[in-house]
Amino acid sequence: MKSQRVSAKSRESRESLVQDAQAAFLDAVLAQARDRILAEQAPEGYWCWPLEADCTIPSEYILMMHFMDEIDCALEEKLARYIRARQMADGGWPLYYDGHFDMSASVKAYYALKLAGDDVNAPHMVRARALILERGGAARANVFTRIALAQFGQVPWRAIPFMPVELVMAPKWFPITLAKVSYWSRTVMVPLLGLCSLKVRARNPRGIGISELFVRPAEEERNYFPVRSFMNYVLCKLERVGFRLEGVIPRRLRARALDRAEAWIIERLNGTGGLGAIFPAMVNAYEFLAVRGYGPEHPYRRDALIAIQKLLLVGEYEAYCQPCVSPIWDTGLVCLALMEVDREGTKDAVSRGLSWMRDRQLLDAPGDWRDSRPDLRGGGWPFQFENGHYPDLDDTSVVAWAMEESCDPAYAESIQRAAEWVAGMQSRNGGFASFDVDNTHYYLNEIPFADHGALLDPPTSDVTARCVTLLSRAAGDGRYREAIERAIAYLRSEQEEHGAWFGRWGTNYIYGTWSVLVGLCAAGIGGDDPAIRAAVRWLVSIQRADGGWGESNDSYHNPETAGIGTRSTAFQTAWAILALIVAGEVDSEAVHRGVRYLLTHREPGGLWEDVEFTAPGFPRVFYLKYHGYARYFPLWALACYRNRAAR
Repeated sequence: MKSQRVSAKSRESRESLVQDAQAAFLDAVLAQARDRILAEQAPEGYWCWPLEADCTIPSEYILMMHFMDEIDCALEEKLARYIRARQMADGGWPLYYDGHFDMSASVKAYYALKLAGDDVNAPHMVRARALILERGGAARANVFTRIALAQFGQVPWRAIPFMPVELVMAPKWFPITLAKVSYWSRTVMVPLLGLCSLKVRARNPRGIGISELFVRPAEEERNYFPVRSFMNYVLCKLERVGFRLEGVIPRRLRARALDRAEAWIIERLNGTGGLGAIFPAMVNAYEFLAVRGYGPEHPYRRDALIAIQKLLLVGEYEAYCQPCVSPIWDTGLVCLALMEVDREGTKDAVSRGLSWMRDRQLLDAPGDWRDSRPDLRGGGWPFQFENGHYPDLDDTSVVAWAMEESCDPAYAESIQRAAEWVAGMQSRNGGFASFDVDNTHYYLNEIPFADHGALLDPPTSDVTARCVTLLSRAAGDGRYREAIERAIAYLRSEQEEHGAWFGRWGTNYIYGTWSVLVGLCAAGIGGDDPAIRAAVRWLVSIQRADGGWGESNDSYHNPETAGIGTRSTAFQTAWAILALIVAGEVDSEAVHRGVRYLLTHREPGGLWEDVEFTAPGFPRVFYLKYHGYARYFPLWALACYRNRAAR
């Protein structure tokens, strides 16, 4: 009996030593990752990691240089190297790492490389051309690509949907108005409508074309508008009528519309932050200003070019162009992660980050959102350094959440202004969108111009959940109770049959499910709620054999692949762990296995790195890689595990 007691005591001692060693290792991992991230804070107080897209953006940069005849040969070659290095073995280019061939991305990449001087008989160009032709040729590219081809004289203007610049003058009752489309759509569209109405031709100084990418000559093509639905068929017929009648638009009306578009753009030029602070809108604005007679030295045009150039990331061998930058988003999330890791040790860094963001809150700035909420006080934050007309509900909720978490009374006013603005931006169905209210005119996704299906900004589960998180934390007095209850009802209605939620702004169902579980629990809904239990079961069911989680962007094309990917990723594993912990599963085997995955899959420098693209810009059309996601989300998840498991 005595030996058994000694043996049991010895076993307990060994288990205690193992647990102590594991805890010490976890602390060491957290400290190393924390220090790396602290070292990457900008002197001003923010964090901002690169935001990478597919090869469409660097290809468009080369096209822009040839459109304007402003060719930087050294930069062009670095951009071309980046594009060549990301060509798939079959010859095409995908929209995300390890994705499938995309016609539009491939046509633009091929054209950019040819403009940059690549020989059409080079093996990589031969492979690309063969695949493009096999899939129907450049005539099958999307509308935005065909507009570029029309500007370069590669397709006739009849290949472009009729979208006259007069739309900028459309009254509110008209079926298509700027207020009825999303922020990103209107900032891209307004200068583009002007360029297309003027039938502006690229300068194209080298006279390079891509007629070899068409199955039949572009002038002979009769099917530039494949039918997507019955409504689309009807709208295509109406659009063709408008195209034929464009010549009867009075010149005086056209001139007034161009003036109105120019004034709209200038009001929103955003200094060196650029129109809408997104690359496509910036390029269109830059080209439109040139066409309207603004010379290279004019402040408007000069600042527009600087805004574009600031998006470049130029290395010794390669270069690429970011679609935008994400300092507010990165800084808010990093502050939340650091406070979870070491509140006292990171206090100064977090304070500098929060103070930097406080100074950028948009309290009284004009904004397009005021069209639907003219009496609502401002209080939001944008996604980028500067974007005064377009604060973002998702960013605003994250920033104010981080400020509330800091428990610093210096941010009390900022938090309340943010919560007031967010609550005032709720849509009729109880959900929240990213930038607008009730931006749900779904018939607009059926017009020929909208073949990308991303013209609108409707409410989504992930943004709604973030707003619920903020409103629940910011008002202990119940002032937002009705808004929260309506939002929760919306979230319950959006839950999928298998238990997950769709992720609009992160890949995909793992992101959406994490977002919603955090929001529901912040609102006081317990872990035994049926919706939460269903989500937990789904997360556990998709955990991979190595203990991690990984979901491909393929799930945006095929919902049956929800939660499924070819490999585990650090950022998605972190989302799953955070979701399970907030649902009360900190001691579950699934969480333990996920933590082990993160602890054993770090890079030599102590952080994590993933090749996967982490989020859609627009599902099925455009995807992004947030380079910070694999850094701060795993840190946040491990710290959350350590703190909750110790209780």
